[in-house]
Order: sequence, then C-alpha cells, then structure tokens
Amino acid sequence: MVKGIIFDYGGTLDTHGIHWANVIWEKYQKHGVKLEKDLFGEAYIYGERALALQPLVKPEHNFHDVMRLKIAQQFIFLKEKGVILDESLIEKIASSCNDFADEKVRGAIPLLEKLYARFPLVMVSNFYGNLASVLTTFGIKKYFSHIIESAVVGVRKPNAAIYQLGVDAIGLPAECCVVVGDSYSKDIIPAKATGCQTIWINGLGWNDAPLHSASIADHEIQNLSEVEEIIRKITV
Repeated sequence: MVKGIIFDYGGTLDTHGIHWANVIWEKYQKHGVKLEKDLFGEAYIYGERALALQPLVKPEHNFHDVMRLKIAQQFIFLKEKGVILDESLIEKIASSCNDFADEKVRGAIPLLEKLYARFPLVMVSNFYGNLASVLTTFGIKKYFSHIIESAVVGVRKPNAAIYQLGVDAIGLPAECCVVVGDSYSKDIIPAKATGCQTIWINGLGWNDAPLHSASIADHEIQNLSEVEEIIRKITV
C-alpha cells in the first residue's frame, strides 16, 4: 500500500519525461544554431558538470537564471571547439527553455494538488542549491513537505543514500513510499535499493534510444500524465 510519494524534479516535473538535452537541442534548432548533434551532446555534458562543480548557481537563482548559466557554459565549450556563436542567443535559448519548463510544471499542478490532498509528498533531486527558489517561482514548493537536494545534503544520485533521506523525511517505511522519476540509473535503481516502490517515466531519452531492454521498475509509463492512474491502482 502506498502512503507517501517521492518525486524527482528535473526531467520529471519540468519536462514530463523528456531528457533535458532533447529540450535544449530543440531550442538550439528553433533559434537557428547550426551544430552537429554529437558536439552539442559534449557541450551539454560540459555545462552540466560546470554547474555541478563550480559555485555559479546562487540559492536565490530561479530556473531562468540556471538556464542562462548552463547555456553560457555550453557556448564556452563550443567556442573552445572552434564554434563561435552569437552570445545574444544565450538569452533566447534560455528563455525558450524556461518557458517550456514553466508550461510543463504548470501542467503538473493538477496532479500535485490531487496527490497532496491524499499523501505526504517529498522531493529528491540532484540540483545546484537553489531548488527551493525554482519551485517557489513555479508555484509548486507548497506541495512538498521536504526538499532533499544533492547540493544541500552532500549526496548525489545514484547514491541510494539520498533516497533514504527522502524516506526518512516522509516518515514512513520505504515499502510504503513510491518514487516517481525519469532516470532509470539515478532514480529507479537507487530507489529500489532503498526499498521503495517505483514509477519510471521512460519518456524521450537523449538520442531517442530506449535506455534499457529490461527494467526492475514496478511500473513503467511514458509520460507524467499517467502517474495518477498508476497511483490509483496501487492504493486500492
């Protein structure tokens, strides 16, 4: 019986199962950036690592701020590879990404409201120390009793210890908690190791390739919109 729910944030609530590399790549295309996809993939990874390792993101930064910083780091990498881009594109791409996330998070609010009325909700996420500001800006912080954020607690997925912190925060046995996340390796595997039930949003991964041929997830869906029906079935 499920009595509490733990949500991932990035790729789950803000894209509904679409890998962020896909979202940013599409915005590059929208704004006319000519670039090999493999090189973009390298730039994407560079940007992710830069924000994780350097104190670029401040606690007060919202998601738009994060995207500006992330795209700027990608442009730095591309410049080093000989790809010179108009820096005015940083703001255009960042704004497009922020608008996308805003739309998706707003689309998740009806689901969160229904679940919040019935269950304690906790968020467990790899993020940069400003997740509370991001959730406040998007209007969903109020739904979560606790936010377990890697940059704050000092533990990152896929370390199962971060999900144990989520279980401890929710105050229930792990087997009574269900984890909802989009990453098989960073959400599903560590959540299962902790003893939680799992709902894997196996949506659009980077390069459009299936991530795994076999899954240990308890439930596998394609989009966040399917979560409510799964919760209904496993709480009957």
